[in-house]
Amino acid sequence: MDFNAFSKELNNIILETSTTLGKPINGSSLEIIDRGKPHKPEPLPAGKMGVYLFLYDDVFLKIGKAGPKSNARFYSQHYNPKSARSTLAASILSDKSNIAGTITESNIGDWIKENCHRIDILLDADVGIFALELIEAALHYKYEPIYEGFVTQR
Repeated sequence: MDFNAFSKELNNIILETSTTLGKPINGSSLEIIDRGKPHKPEPLPAGKMGVYLFLYDDVFLKIGKAGPKSNARFYSQHYNPKSARSTLAASILSDKSNIAGTITESNIGDWIKENCHRIDILLDADVGIFALELIEAALHYKYEPIYEGFVTQR
């Protein structure tokens, strides 16, 4: 993946979508961070909220959001299948196609960190929760992550 090109694409989606709606989210309010593959998750900085993207072999697995008071959602929950509802770890473990091969509940977190590319989009919290939700929804629409929404509703 060419991160520079992808970062530009993400930035354009955010700016064009928010501008079309009359409330542009400019570059000074957001930061796009490539955590890479393998990756090490980082806590949500104070005063920030974020959208996170997980890719495996250039396929979007999960795109989610965490508000400024949801550091656990942003930082750790997706690596543990029992930490919360709708985690990436739980979704992978319940997937009958078994994209991850021989993974278990005890090693899924390490498997995600080693095999999934993570990209974080950090936003200033004062931009507002609706902006965060807009970005998440626009990226869901564009990239159609396989572990979002109910399969029966697609």
